[in-house]
Amino acid sequence: MKDGILAMAGKSPWGSSPGGDDNDSSGEGGSEGGATPPPVSEGGNKPRNPWLPGSDDGSAGPRKAANIEDLFKHRQARKGGGGGGNFPRMPQAPGGKSWAPLIVIGVLAFWLLATGVHQIGPKEEGLVTTAGSFSRTMGPGLQFSLPWPIQRVEIEDVTSIRTDTIPEGEAEKLMLTGDQNLVDLSYIVRWNIKDLKQYTFQIENPDETVTEVAEAAMRASIAEVTLDDALSGSGRAEVEQAVRTRMQAFLDAYGAGVAVQGVEIKKADPPTAVVDAFREVLAAQQDAQSDINRARAWAEQVTARAEGEATAFNKVYDEYRLAPEVTKRRMYYETMERVLKQTDKTIVEADGVVPYLPLPEVRRKSSSTSSSEGGE
Repeated sequence: MKDGILAMAGKSPWGSSPGGDDNDSSGEGGSEGGATPPPVSEGGNKPRNPWLPGSDDGSAGPRKAANIEDLFKHRQARKGGGGGGNFPRMPQAPGGKSWAPLIVIGVLAFWLLATGVHQIGPKEEGLVTTAGSFSRTMGPGLQFSLPWPIQRVEIEDVTSIRTDTIPEGEAEKLMLTGDQNLVDLSYIVRWNIKDLKQYTFQIENPDETVTEVAEAAMRASIAEVTLDDALSGSGRAEVEQAVRTRMQAFLDAYGAGVAVQGVEIKKADPPTAVVDAFREVLAAQQDAQSDINRARAWAEQVTARAEGEATAFNKVYDEYRLAPEVTKRRMYYETMERVLKQTDKTIVEADGVVPYLPLPEVRRKSSSTSSSEGGE
């Protein structure tokens, strides 16, 4: 037992004695273990790593590092039966030619059609830039350009009217009027593009510029009118026209390439904090205006009546000038008739007339008697 342990201690862990010949099958090591020793490297003094793949030609030689790429290459070589691996080969065209030239030509044709042919609508224009610099503009229809990235075409709607509402939503926009009052305004600006080159290259953000110019023009126009003019219909029309004129002048000076089509004031109200007091003042102004209108109507009636009396007097004067005596007597009779009909006396001047009968007194008594009977 002791001799066996000593014998095993003097052998290599792979079954060969240290410093001995690995191919020697005689001796104790080859007969005791019964296991086949592992292959030996080219030097003959070191055992080979069993996890490394063998060389491609099957011969013993220097080993490479144990990396994952060598393992997969070795596995693919064994499966494919050669160094080509098992990647699929491209199909060949009739006659044994390759499809690669046709594929390249197809890709180039698609690239030219996709980036060099442009369909521009009737309300649109195309802006052509070459290497980032302006080249030209395209009108409606089928247009052509150099392919991307040599030339780039940006299509923009230049005819449709764009609408900006200031302020957005229900926000309050207070502006100062010419009589030092505040008014809450909400308005709409309508515009479109008139020069696509200027709109694209002249200013950095044309949409925001239009909004800012509209607000500046509205504040300048409101500062020139009173609160009543800003709230009334006629005053609004004047403010809208003034804002449109100012906006167009500013945008043309900037070279924005924008045409202002119109400005419309949606809302013109007093500030929310003083709206109740403003309504009371407005009601008092309306009452005062109603009184003024009634006074004017009464004055017109009195004036018309006076003018009518003056016209009648002028007619009488004209008759008087034609026949003074007749006119005097007629006027005397009319005056006496108007005065005497209010008295209870009757004056008779002619001789032989029946003595006076108090007809008015009889009539008065008769009327008083009938009224007393009706009361009972």
